[in-house]
Amino acid sequence: MAPTPTLTLLWRDGSEEAVRASGESTVLEAAESAAIGLPFGCRTGACGTCAGRSVEGTVQYNRPPRALKTRHSEAGYLLCCIARPLTDCQIEVGADVRAEMVSNPWK
Repeated sequence: MAPTPTLTLLWRDGSEEAVRASGESTVLEAAESAAIGLPFGCRTGACGTCAGRSVEGTVQYNRPPRALKTRHSEAGYLLCCIARPLTDCQIEVGADVRAEMVSNPWK
């Protein structure tokens, strides 16, 4: 039986929500199954609307994250729509995370 990681979603206002990621679910799917609304667009890793930032834990992608540049991945950014948690994770989420990622050309 595969492990069921716990995802702690960290919002910029300081609130946190914990959800379980069952089976092969992505971060976005786990949030949706718990009625938590995360921003998203394409669901294929191409647009970047669902960007989050990993604080702790390990994820694996279902497909290449086309919307992330290498420097974004190295800074801990991930795409919630295609990132599947392998371990318990803490992930900063919300529109502010994506705005931070794309607003600074040096990041």
